[in-house]
Amino acid sequence: MRESDKATVRNILTSYLELNNHRKTPERYAILDAVYSIEGHFTLEELGEKLNEELRFPVSRATLYNTLKLFMEMRLVIRHRFQGTTRYEACYDNNSHCHQVCTICGKVTEFKSIAITRAINGVRSKRFRKDGFSLYVYGVCSTCQAKLTRQQRKLELKNNNKQQ
Repeated sequence: MRESDKATVRNILTSYLELNNHRKTPERYAILDAVYSIEGHFTLEELGEKLNEELRFPVSRATLYNTLKLFMEMRLVIRHRFQGTTRYEACYDNNSHCHQVCTICGKVTEFKSIAITRAINGVRSKRFRKDGFSLYVYGVCSTCQAKLTRQQRKLELKNNNKQQ
């Protein structure tokens, strides 16, 4: 992420905390910096590891959870539920995109589609302001598809050998 974006999200956090009479703790800023230094999706555990190991700033699981909840209210972080796991993603200036989710291995890849964006922007909503969207497309990734094909061929060979 660009340094100007990091400064912007830090300013958003500072303003929000001041307006709502919340404390400006070093933990909140460290977590924000860690979130915005991670490319793509991350789990609570991965964020905790980054803070502890890379940034040498250990925080409790409760602090991580509560701070991410605050960031979601502020629309700085979005939560995704992929195949039974909860993942988070920094979302400042990246509200609208699509995800391909493999139903076998759980791998998630992002993609953008101008056609989908235009279609969603064209939808008229009554008494609702759209901020962005996330679309989930479920299927089987090429790696898992190749494994399934190999397994199917082995099974077919085994059955052919039994019949002979």
